[in-house]
Amino acid sequence: MLKDATGFKAVYIKAGYTDLRYGVNGLASLVMNDFNLNPMDEGAIFLFCGRRSDRIKALLWEGDGFLLLYKRLEQGRYQWPRKPEDVLKISDDQLHQLLSGFSIAQTIPPKAGPTPTYVA
Repeated sequence: MLKDATGFKAVYIKAGYTDLRYGVNGLASLVMNDFNLNPMDEGAIFLFCGRRSDRIKALLWEGDGFLLLYKRLEQGRYQWPRKPEDVLKISDDQLHQLLSGFSIAQTIPPKAGPTPTYVA
């Protein structure tokens, strides 16, 4: 579900560290009180990462209840933004990039084109 995260109306990530011992109520409270967002906004997904960058939680309202997702990587770590901004709204492409192990702030240099040949 998270690998193909298209179709969400909005994707929000909590930069910095989140205590992943929080359950549905704790994460929903965090979204409401700290960020002034509605956790019951259907189609919006909220992502959180703890100190160990190999696991994340996602909170999603499905109209009749919350869905809490937990993912732990077997190898590698997420390149989670650690500056303590409140919440970042990211695009589907940035989410895919983040879940693939790349930083969403990372810039990729353009590929070098063919070497020009000079005719004398």
